[in-house]
Amino acid sequence: MDEEIQEFIESGRREHQEKVFFAEQGLGAEVHWFFTQAVQALKSELYLPACTSFINGIEASLRVTISQVENPARVEVFDPVKTLSNRLLKSAQDAGLPVEALAFPEEGDFLEKLESKKQNQVNTEIVRVRHNLCHGNILEYINTDFGEDNAFFTPECCRELAHLLHKVSKKWAEQLGVFRRGLFNA
Repeated sequence: MDEEIQEFIESGRREHQEKVFFAEQGLGAEVHWFFTQAVQALKSELYLPACTSFINGIEASLRVTISQVENPARVEVFDPVKTLSNRLLKSAQDAGLPVEALAFPEEGDFLEKLESKKQNQVNTEIVRVRHNLCHGNILEYINTDFGEDNAFFTPECCRELAHLLHKVSKKWAEQLGVFRRGLFNA
């Protein structure tokens, strides 16, 4: 019986840690709720909302933090041109943000992509995925396992992507939290 109680307590502790993880990183309410809601969507198997909310959290965290580096005050308005792009990531890197944390696990050329010039630009995976999903392009997620004549798309086709974005978002939030604490406690 003690073992069951211990397992129940541990399960509750893990669930609580998962719920508060992003709030505890010091990203600010205007940012952490995107991630928190993304995790809730992921747990509810709402894969498209999870993916877009993780991406929006990353974009918001970049925009807010860069704005606060430039002017350490509450952000009142964003520059509408500064959305998630290689250029924004490069600007964030130049400001000292740990943008390498946004590299996907198999993306060893992340920094080279950031350095690519406009005429030969290759987007980082986070930027490429953002552009595709936020513009409704889900073509690469269509399931063709049963042949081209039986191709289909359901939100479950983005399950793996949602879990990957969760992993990237956690790594990003941890490292960005460290950066922000250094920025605002200096």
